[in-house]
Amino acid sequence: MRQGYAPNRPVVRPAVLAVAAALLFPAIAYAQSSQSLPGVIVRVPPSEGESATGAGKSAPADKGQSQSKASAKTKPKSASLDSSGSGRRRGSVQSIVALVNDDPITGYQVEQRARLLAVQANIGERAQANFKRLIQQESTNQRLRQILQETIRENQGKSREEILAIFERRKQQFAEQLQRQAVESARSSLIPSYRKQALEELIEERLKLQEAQRLGIAIDDSQVDEIINNIAKRNNQTPQQFAQNLKRMGADIESMRARFRATLAWNAVVRRRFSAQVAVSQAEIDRMVSSASGGAQDQVELRLHRITLPVEGNLNQKVMAQRLDQAERIWRNFKGCNTTAAVAQSHGAKFEDLGMRKPSSVPEPTRSLLLEAKDGQMVPPNMASQGVELYAVCGRKVTRGDDKVREQVAQELQQKEFEVLAQRHLRDLRQDAHIEYR
Repeated sequence: MRQGYAPNRPVVRPAVLAVAAALLFPAIAYAQSSQSLPGVIVRVPPSEGESATGAGKSAPADKGQSQSKASAKTKPKSASLDSSGSGRRRGSVQSIVALVNDDPITGYQVEQRARLLAVQANIGERAQANFKRLIQQESTNQRLRQILQETIRENQGKSREEILAIFERRKQQFAEQLQRQAVESARSSLIPSYRKQALEELIEERLKLQEAQRLGIAIDDSQVDEIINNIAKRNNQTPQQFAQNLKRMGADIESMRARFRATLAWNAVVRRRFSAQVAVSQAEIDRMVSSASGGAQDQVELRLHRITLPVEGNLNQKVMAQRLDQAERIWRNFKGCNTTAAVAQSHGAKFEDLGMRKPSSVPEPTRSLLLEAKDGQMVPPNMASQGVELYAVCGRKVTRGDDKVREQVAQELQQKEFEVLAQRHLRDLRQDAHIEYR
């Protein structure tokens, strides 16, 4: 039986890599969907000569709507270390807000990352609430009446059914306009609260990319493309459509690409530095498998020996202290399962070979101690109804064909160890870095 599980998987699984993008789906789906206008009162006027108001009015404005977008482009300082995903400039957003070991982070990069974080915050629910509020406004109903009057005026001579069909199409276009306004308003309301988080995230990405560069690790565009393509495919879109929908919601696909690039680079850094330090024991896997089964369908069985030091008659502190001291000596001097019976006999104790037992048959906390113990080990003494008990693990077996389950558990345990080491290394990098806020 293997004594350890050597790491051979990425530090962050593909599902974890795509978590941020997966959170975009509700918002993107909402932005793509066609929303109707329930409850709006619009009727065909009885007279063709009824006056129509001007067609130049726009949809009602909603507070928080974004007023401008950056458009010009500039090259980043370093293609390998730039984690903004874009170098577009507009006014003060291109001012440098932080330096990480002389590598700049601009206001635009922070703004784009904040927008991406806002999209990930399930903006769809906020946008839907904004849309419902917009369609309840009197100005919305007035605009629909104007659209109807315009449709009638521009289609003189057509039947009532034809006019209504044209009006329905225009009403749907107006609904889509309101929808975009609702999305923009929801996104804009969240961006300020995410700017600080965005800056800290970009600082950490700079440190990760700098460490990757120091170790000679480079991430190909094709690796990032593969992640984006998979996300788009899951959303039934082409990569171009996915990028366009993201842009429509105010975020730049390049900021997402930069985020994935930093993650991939950091994974490679952590694997290179810590793979030799990460190993998962079979005992750890057994314990997790048994815990996951809830004890109802144990997948691990343990061969157990038990020694019981009886405590008869009335309990008193002196007798209990003697038995516990005796049990402590047995535990500390235990030499292996082939000596259990002899040890019990020499101490006037009861010996039992319990055979193969499911962990759930043993009460806590002894159960967890047994699952963590190696074969041939005895766990510390425990007080029971019959006296002081000592258990020894003398073997184990898997009761079902659960290789896939054990493999998954091993990867999860390995992942946790990698994450602890990665966080510690990132903390060290940050302590040693020169970070200047402006």
